[in-house]
Amino acid sequence: QVQLVEPGGGLVQAGGSLRLSCAASGRTFSSYAMGWFRQAPGKEREFVAGICCSGGSVYSADSVKSRITISRDNAKNTVYLQMNSLKNEDTAVYYCNTNPPKLNWGQGTQVTVSS
Repeated sequence: QVQLVEPGGGLVQAGGSLRLSCAASGRTFSSYAMGWFRQAPGKEREFVAGICCSGGSVYSADSVKSRITISRDNAKNTVYLQMNSLKNEDTAVYYCNTNPPKLNWGQGTQVTVSS
């Protein structure tokens, strides 16, 4: 069973950048398409971005498409989310999981964007 750990959040000013990482345990990481998801206060969890097993195909939600880059390093069992030009509405707890989500959710990492 793959387990997920998502460090790397924090407080950032609007317009700033942040890079999130998600480390997965288990030997089958490269077999999974992975995704980043987020849940803002009072809202349901939503899809942010996804990446295929090899990293050759990526896709993202329209709300973040021009501002984020998802990538992965299968040798390190890690998936990344680079976020630029952050906005207040990006404030949320960010999670990684397979895409579609099949694993137990990790604790997530809080990203807070201040004005």
